[in-house]
Amino acid sequence: MRVVLLALRLMCLAWLWPVTQLNSSTNKRRHKELYIGENTKQKHGGRVDLKLKKMDSTKSMLIKSEQLLRIEDHDFAMRPGFGGSAIPVGIDVQVESIDSISEVNMDFTMTLYLRHYWQDDRLAFPSSSNKSRTFDARLVKKIWVPDVFFVHSKRSFIHDTTMENIMLRVYPDGNILYSVRITVTALCSMDFSSFPLDTQNCSLELESYAYNENDLMLYWKNGNDSLRTDEIVLSQFFIEDFQPSFGLAFYSSTGWYNRLYINFILRRHIFFFMLQTYFPTMLMVMLSWVSFWIDRRAVPARVSLGITTVLTMSTIITGVSASMPQVSYVKAVDIYLWASFLFVFLSVIEYAAVNYFTTVEEMKKLKSAKIPNYNASQAMAFDGCFHDNEIDLTSFPEVSSTPNTERNTQSRNSNASAPTEGTRLRRKHPLRQNLSFIMSNSYMIDSYSRVIFPLAYLLFNIIYWSMYA
Repeated sequence: MRVVLLALRLMCLAWLWPVTQLNSSTNKRRHKELYIGENTKQKHGGRVDLKLKKMDSTKSMLIKSEQLLRIEDHDFAMRPGFGGSAIPVGIDVQVESIDSISEVNMDFTMTLYLRHYWQDDRLAFPSSSNKSRTFDARLVKKIWVPDVFFVHSKRSFIHDTTMENIMLRVYPDGNILYSVRITVTALCSMDFSSFPLDTQNCSLELESYAYNENDLMLYWKNGNDSLRTDEIVLSQFFIEDFQPSFGLAFYSSTGWYNRLYINFILRRHIFFFMLQTYFPTMLMVMLSWVSFWIDRRAVPARVSLGITTVLTMSTIITGVSASMPQVSYVKAVDIYLWASFLFVFLSVIEYAAVNYFTTVEEMKKLKSAKIPNYNASQAMAFDGCFHDNEIDLTSFPEVSSTPNTERNTQSRNSNASAPTEGTRLRRKHPLRQNLSFIMSNSYMIDSYSRVIFPLAYLLFNIIYWSMYA
């Protein structure tokens, strides 16, 4: 009996097992479809896209493109038309910005779009609509592209935010457009002989690195229209002209190469330097002339003013030199600063001469008075010089005339009579007379300086600005 019951139970389990497995698989399929539907609703705003259930048609797009262009069938390490004539590669450039210009490093930084045009029959593909195909940097690494580089460049890089800024466009007939966005820092040989009234000529040069003129011919795609610029505004320069040109470069070991030039002329704005250099210098020179109107006996005032203007001029010269490259020739700003420094220095020397001549003059007057005894404190001025108007000479007795003095007076008068015939007259030098007159009247030096210094500085400015402006 027990054996019969066990056999019935086994028969029931064998009959129910397929039904259980079928229900389990049905439930799993339902849960999966529900999960996919919920995710699809979240991504598409509640709309279920039935195309997601099919195979993604873009999974093999790259493989299809490579098969269409027959990339695996050719050796793209070789240039197009290898063994034949040189392949022409057209270039056009759009300058986005000139980021900086450094006088100290003698270079400039430019951001530009560099576009290459050439034809590669190996990449031609059949197309009923004659539409081009556009690719990014991933396909560029699998085909041949021109190896253009920037001559005299210090640093350069291709922008890579958010992806590498590289575009490759292939047309059905094999024509190719290859565009990159580059920032390059290149050398610019500047001439500062007229700085800051100068005009600089800079150029960015493009050339093939490996292929000489027998293999690759670089040319401007649209002539002078191949170079386009956005509206570029610089802080210190005004861009006068952008001009493309071309030429040849020779290397002794590899031969001749085609070279393209992006020439631009920069004219410096002078207003910044007028405010920072020229106007302060002019004011310091005019400030040094104030000492000509200060009393010659006010030694502390005039000396302090002269030293202050000299030190200020030295500070201005040092500041300008620190922002400039160490060149071995004289710049225009150096001529102006050092000439102005000379005017300031001469104003200090002028007062030294005035003070010296005043002291000599007053010492002579004191000696000619023949004072036997006097109080030195009464004859000294506050500046340490003797002054005749501060000495009271009325207290000294007059020298009485004696027969000896009368005899000496008569002898001097007889000697001063007209010369007899045959005597030789000695001509007095007018220059020495004028110098003696100025030394005896030292206050006149200040009077002359009030006119001579401004006129000389005005003449210097007229000559300077007519030469460099």
